[in-house]
Amino acid sequence: LAPARLALVCRAASLPHHRCFSSSLPRAHILRSTYLLPTQVRSPCLVRPSYFKTYFHTHRIIMSTAKPYVVFVLGGPGSGKGTQCANIVRDFGFVHLSAGDLLREEVNSGSKHGTMISDMIKNGQIVPAEVTVGLLGTAMEKSPVKKFLIDGFPRNADNHECWVRLMGSTVDTKFILYLDCPEDIMEQRLLKRGESSGRIDDNIASIKKRFQTFVSQTVPVVQGYEKTGTVHHVVADTSPEKVYEQISKIFAGL
Repeated sequence: LAPARLALVCRAASLPHHRCFSSSLPRAHILRSTYLLPTQVRSPCLVRPSYFKTYFHTHRIIMSTAKPYVVFVLGGPGSGKGTQCANIVRDFGFVHLSAGDLLREEVNSGSKHGTMISDMIKNGQIVPAEVTVGLLGTAMEKSPVKKFLIDGFPRNADNHECWVRLMGSTVDTKFILYLDCPEDIMEQRLLKRGESSGRIDDNIASIKKRFQTFVSQTVPVVQGYEKTGTVHHVVADTSPEKVYEQISKIFAGL
């Protein structure tokens, strides 16, 4: 192919017109997507259409295997998930996605799901999995960084099954970071937070319901992950600094 014709083929394939393969390169270079400028092609006959097929095939493989990296952060209400996620983001470059915050944003947006979500949050119930997974997926697509901490999810077996069904082939779910904290300490933290948070679920009635939901629906999910050896337990009833000492060792070893 002449360089001019080659540029046309590249443009038709949505490639920058100055990128092309030369058959004088070893196959290993081709698989690493090495490019030459048209002026570097020593002879038109050295450039073959078959190499475009090699590029597109290799490019698809690269894109399909570059999966977002996900760590679930779970623990009872008030166990310190948000605080510790902020520390991990600061030190290890993750993006923090809170399932609860995304749902509350959806409520405030006035969408068709907003009223339903609001009622379920007030009653300490779990929002349908498809709604939560959809919000998480949208947030992940918008992020240029592809390492995510997802806190407050999966909250039950339905969440887990929906995640695997809709996201399992497109993300690399590494493990659960589980913050283990007694209920009495979590209750104190939540009531203190409720003095200024403005959250509709930071009241004693909602807190009790949330504890019950966590024990009956979320703990079994964690136990299921434990069978595969993908849960890191952290004692979370001490100061935030001491809790993070445990967490930082886990992430430093990744």
